[in-house]
Amino acid sequence: MNIIRPRSGVAFVLKQGERLRIMDIEGEQVSDLICFNLHDPREVLSSGRTIDYASTIFLTAGHSFYSNRSNVMFDMVEDTVGRHDFLLSPCSAEMFRKLYGDTNPHRGCFGNLAAALAEFGIAPDAIPVCFNVFMHVTVNPDTGRIEVRPPKSRAGDYVVLEARMDLIVGLTACSAGMTNNFSYKPMGYQVY
Repeated sequence: MNIIRPRSGVAFVLKQGERLRIMDIEGEQVSDLICFNLHDPREVLSSGRTIDYASTIFLTAGHSFYSNRSNVMFDMVEDTVGRHDFLLSPCSAEMFRKLYGDTNPHRGCFGNLAAALAEFGIAPDAIPVCFNVFMHVTVNPDTGRIEVRPPKSRAGDYVVLEARMDLIVGLTACSAGMTNNFSYKPMGYQVY
């Protein structure tokens, strides 16, 4: 099992047919996941296409995740939690300034992903909305107002994704306090 240190990120290649297990090691920790087509990084994971084709924002085992070109990038084949988010963008220094008034903000998941993906030639502006593994976001049915709540994941919970094309994957141990019930923990992952 590889470990992503708290408030950091990694990037790696996941080949077609390989599986990626993302594990919440200590509980109540979120991981932002983004992926790009290894052979053409302009093809990227799309929240809009995925939600359109699934007809739900509650994505779990059995769902396929689509690119901006409507191609399946990966399938979720196992999920011990069943609640994740695909609505909110990765936390960033700008978000910490605007939402929390932080005058010396952490670079957030966006900055961590940008740094990790740079070795693959992916620029920050190419990073869209991520799939936020274990993030618990509720939507008020009357007002549409969203609320970030503590993750439902507990120590040892995991998801397994199977790549349907060769991918560049960016993955974080999320840096936003509210998202992680105001603590920062490591995240585990394994490619097999």
